[in-house]
Amino acid sequence: MGATVLGAELAFPLILGPVGSSRLFNPGGEAAAARAAGAAGLAYALSTLSGTRLEDVRAASAGPVWYQLYLVGGRDVASAAIARARAAGFSALVVTIDTPVAGLRERDFRNGTPELLSGRPLHMLRHIPQFIARPRWLAGFFRDGGLMNFPNIVLPGGAMAYADVGTALERSAVGWDDLRWIREQWQGPVVIKGVHTAEDAHRAVDSGAAALVVSNHGGRQLDGVPATLRVLPEVVSAVGGQIEVLLDGGVRRGSDIVKALCLGARAVLIGRAYAYGLAAAGEAGVTRAIEILRADLLRTLKLLGCPSIGSLDPSYVDVPAAWRCRREH
Repeated sequence: MGATVLGAELAFPLILGPVGSSRLFNPGGEAAAARAAGAAGLAYALSTLSGTRLEDVRAASAGPVWYQLYLVGGRDVASAAIARARAAGFSALVVTIDTPVAGLRERDFRNGTPELLSGRPLHMLRHIPQFIARPRWLAGFFRDGGLMNFPNIVLPGGAMAYADVGTALERSAVGWDDLRWIREQWQGPVVIKGVHTAEDAHRAVDSGAAALVVSNHGGRQLDGVPATLRVLPEVVSAVGGQIEVLLDGGVRRGSDIVKALCLGARAVLIGRAYAYGLAAAGEAGVTRAIEILRADLLRTLKLLGCPSIGSLDPSYVDVPAAWRCRREH
């Protein structure tokens, strides 16, 4: 079941990916998720847009912890966060490249996110029943101090206040030219997250990345893009084993992990799958989500008659011939 990702031994090929604002789901937030990941022998990636100090998250986990970077606030602010992450013992830096602007997230409008963040009571009024219907969450929210800020984005006036992040992302778009500066600042493994084509895979290799993540941001950016599993073989073929290839998007079962590994991924990242657990039951919920995936992964291997993760290859999946590629070991 074990896998090696960026030199770290994982209990199985799963990483808890960066999920912004996790502290809104549960007061334990990012630290609770990182603690559950470490206890399970897995890695955890912390979002720049988190509600918990990166030092506290690193201290919470017994396993590898990565820091996901947005250039929110500009290079000076990002440089300070990179320095903090390096000093705290984060083992890799994840650079997300698919958010030059936030996608049109229509669910946020239906849920009243802009109104609830406006601070204007009359605008907020019609959305109040959502909170009244969830008294346990509401009590935890207020015990935790109410609306979180972003303690890892330290602006001249202090930690960045919680707000609609769309504007902040527009002002912090990262391009390939930024990668050299980021590598110089970090001096460690860099993971490029958001690769979807062979061309970008080649550029990730040329930029000196140690790994890339085939990702469409959970389907929350550009509507109608292909599923990540569909484009995975193209990216794996383009990389040619030069760097490690990871995948996220739509992983809900152990069999989803198996499919990704068969088509060339070294490991997968999950987001919603563990965020649901965090929202439902805090650290225990994340632990349960991890166990569901681990048990189903093991079950799938046994039902396939496959003795180990390392023995998986394209012969175990039935896909169109155009998808197929040789797995790099």
